[in-house]
Amino acid sequence: MMDQGTPVQLAEQVQQAYVDRAPLYIQGANSKAFYGRHSTGTPLSTLQHSGIISHEPSELVLRARAGTPLREIEQALAEQNKMLAFEPPYFSGHSTLGGCVAAGLSGPRRPFTGSVRDFVLGVGIINGQGQSLRFGGQVMKNVAGYDLSRFITGSLGTLGLITEVSLKVLPRPQVEYTLTQVCNQEEAIERLADYQRSPLPLSAACWYDDHLYIRLSGSEAATRRAQHQLGDNLVTENPGFWRILRDQQHPFFAQDKPLWRLSVPPATPPLQLAGDCLLDWGGSQRWLASDEEPARIRGQLEKVGGHASLFRHHGADEVFHPLPAALMALHKRLKLAMDPAGIFNPGRMYRDF
Repeated sequence: MMDQGTPVQLAEQVQQAYVDRAPLYIQGANSKAFYGRHSTGTPLSTLQHSGIISHEPSELVLRARAGTPLREIEQALAEQNKMLAFEPPYFSGHSTLGGCVAAGLSGPRRPFTGSVRDFVLGVGIINGQGQSLRFGGQVMKNVAGYDLSRFITGSLGTLGLITEVSLKVLPRPQVEYTLTQVCNQEEAIERLADYQRSPLPLSAACWYDDHLYIRLSGSEAATRRAQHQLGDNLVTENPGFWRILRDQQHPFFAQDKPLWRLSVPPATPPLQLAGDCLLDWGGSQRWLASDEEPARIRGQLEKVGGHASLFRHHGADEVFHPLPAALMALHKRLKLAMDPAGIFNPGRMYRDF
């Protein structure tokens, strides 16, 4: 592993890799190494580039270095009664801010408050030539009308080495309650469609094994009213359930089958695919543990206007849903502009980048 250090040292290492045309494998805590295609290269770690740079509770803004552990950030926010509203998954206790943004993954709260991309105000990166750049809010304006901080989010380190991130944060809700209902998958989808058309303080909704779980967040009065509106359901204060779901520690995720992440319109009826299914995000994100052929799964998703990614892929070659030709061409042009020698995480997203 390369020596770790300051942005200047990191930039020097990237500059040398650019000259040598030597691939680099960017990593923080490596908690999401399973995600995406297999990539090779000399490991380049951001773990030592850590710490909160600034936190303005009244402005709802936090700025931190890429190697900062998420736990450290969330603890600092909790002390000010704030939170990361996109509820990032950890997968391990050492997950970092840079890895969170690079993966672009959001937790159960995502459909009700927004994705990680919605809360990234700006990023500092080192591009594939070793140049330090900043994009987005609180930093320099972007060129050519593109918000490059949004492209960086979810790019799995293929466009640049993230060095720091500015985030919008939100106040924590006063109370949260989880309601549990017994119903099948079709009934759950219908109920969730009705609930999301109502002014309910929903902050999470999941279905599995004939049980529908709904989280209400907000003031005491608002959540109590919503609970009464939804009926005589079992009411529990159970934040642990959502943390276990967020970090894929729920028993569903322990199955020894390929795990698919399916994105569909939320009111889509149950899909005709073999395997075990868990609904999250109010029905718009569906996890499928299945041995079905990838072509059949992706074909079914395209029919309903969705897409499928092989989240834990057991060595499969292609992981993400194929892109339309025009969109793939845009990705390639952006990759060429940001990383002309193709040294960052080669092949991590698609075969060609």
